[in-house]
Amino acid sequence: MRIAVASGKGGTGKTTIATSLALSIAGGDQADDSEVAGPISRLLFLDCDVEAPNAHLFLNPHFRERVEVGLLVPEVDESLCTYCRRCAEVCEYNAIAVAEECVLIFPELCHGCGSCTLNCPEGAISEVPRVMGVLEAGPTPHGFQFARGLMNVGEAMAVPIIRALKKWDMGLDGENTQVEEGSVFWETIIVDVPPGTTCPVVEAVRGADFALLVTEPTPFGLHDLRLMVEVVSELGIPAGVVINRDGTGYEEMERFCKEADLPVMLRIPLEQRIAEGTARRKPLIFICPEYEKYLREMYERIIEIVKGAVR
Repeated sequence: MRIAVASGKGGTGKTTIATSLALSIAGGDQADDSEVAGPISRLLFLDCDVEAPNAHLFLNPHFRERVEVGLLVPEVDESLCTYCRRCAEVCEYNAIAVAEECVLIFPELCHGCGSCTLNCPEGAISEVPRVMGVLEAGPTPHGFQFARGLMNVGEAMAVPIIRALKKWDMGLDGENTQVEEGSVFWETIIVDVPPGTTCPVVEAVRGADFALLVTEPTPFGLHDLRLMVEVVSELGIPAGVVINRDGTGYEEMERFCKEADLPVMLRIPLEQRIAEGTARRKPLIFICPEYEKYLREMYERIIEIVKGAVR
């Protein structure tokens, strides 16, 4: 079961919901952060918000593995190059250009497709690795595995890092476990999706069994929820809504969810204690312990919805 926790805009409480959902599934154990709880469960948390990951602030993982990740980009041997411009013609992203007797490469624009290398008639182009960020993984004190991507400052493309994170082989108690669609090891994967509706969001959500859309009852919240619903509908992923900061009196959100046949899975009230607790990096279920039960019930409801969709 892969659950993508997403939102059309930032600041809706997406990570707050994702982290406490993981904790509630794992049993809400409040283990000492200095120690890792016993055997790692078959729950995995993926922080795919690689531009600004922050789930670790709530879950306190002990990172044990770290690998660099990136793309293969072209490198030109100008002693072989005839400046025929074929490489520039086939590059859809304008990452390579030929001016007189000079080849210009713009690695930040390169998508690593390899077309320039394949089409070079002189064999003057080879590919070299370009590091764009890192992947980190380790157990949490609460008995489940955590992994995140972290993009280097100044990079333009998050998708390659998210894709690598979803497919990364991580060592777990001496085993190599592949994190990818169809994985038989993980019973549940919680994916903390980047905010918005751009390409990184699509890559993070792709392959999910269910999309949990976190929103707030405001005009901006409704506008971006509409966009996010279009994304998951296009991907064919069943979805439900969590309304955070509920109680503002904005009724349009309720009307939209009803018209779009989107089930409201949970409501989080607009309360000062919740705002203060999350600002201090406390998970929701530690601020309001009653929500452990509510989140667990929501998880069981998600399972039923997915089973119904499969039928």
